[in-house]
Amino acid sequence: MDYQAQESAQAAPAQQYAGVGSRFLALLIDGIIVGIVIGILDAVFGLAIKNTGPAIGSGIGGIIALVYYFYMEATQGGTFGKKILGLRIVKEDGSPIGWSESIIRNLLRIIDGLFAYLIGAILIWTSPRKQRLGDRAAHTVVIKTR
Repeated sequence: MDYQAQESAQAAPAQQYAGVGSRFLALLIDGIIVGIVIGILDAVFGLAIKNTGPAIGSGIGGIIALVYYFYMEATQGGTFGKKILGLRIVKEDGSPIGWSESIIRNLLRIIDGLFAYLIGAILIWTSPRKQRLGDRAAHTVVIKTR
């Protein structure tokens, strides 16, 4: 490593990775936010159409949740839950994530979320950078900003 690279590496502050507790709390906050939005839309537009049952409403609710996560992460670096808790999603090199990273992270949330997010928690606990499967595949980390 040359002198400038070594000096630059020493000057950059180490990122503090977010653990299971703060990430789970952010997930709960996001669940409440998404639930409120779906409840309002259901009340206004009747998403769970009476003749077809709640399956259509659930499908639309799932789409709303996916769009929320995809959009917020790709454009803001995190959902409202993460922002409230001072967390941010970045690439492993510290640069902002984009749409592809957000989509990869959230599609793999299906696996991470198995058994009430136990799979994701185990992967975070066993990772030096506290990455769940979605983070590993997208080459992202969740860091503390404060």
